Amino acid sequence: MTASEKPELYRDLARQLAALIAGEPDPIANAANTAALIYHGLPNLNWAGFYFRNGEDLVLGPFQGKPACVRIPVGKGVCGTAAARGTTILVPDVRDFPGHIACDPDSRSELVVPLIENGRVSGVLDLDSPLLARFDQLDRDGCEQLVAVLLVHYGKYPRGKM
Repeated sequence: MTASEKPELYRDLARQLAALIAGEPDPIANAANTAALIYHGLPNLNWAGFYFRNGEDLVLGPFQGKPACVRIPVGKGVCGTAAARGTTILVPDVRDFPGHIACDPDSRSELVVPLIENGRVSGVLDLDSPLLARFDQLDRDGCEQLVAVLLVHYGKYPRGKM
């Protein structure tokens, strides 16, 4: 996929996502459809899904791909670091990320977008790829847009104690 094709792909995914979740209040159903849409809509992914905050941990939510780590402490790995910082993290080579948690040894690059509600991180969207440097700024912007659509359309994510 060329850089010129990515913005339109993400606009199309955002339109599809808005249509999929319009009027559906169940956060698990919406997260499941979001993960499936991203996994099947973006090339070269081997995992796409959510972790939701429960106290000081991120707990596995709906996803597409191989079985995954169930709990990730906030502040650990790429997902936990994104949750702790409240910012998106793009990792070209996960082997270069200190403390990377290897749920799937085939993953080589990762993109994690925090879900921020009322100024608090309630979870993260996590994308993994078997390709080095699979994700770029256009992917970051596009996935942040998808998270924004998800948050606007139905409200609260499932979570325990924050």
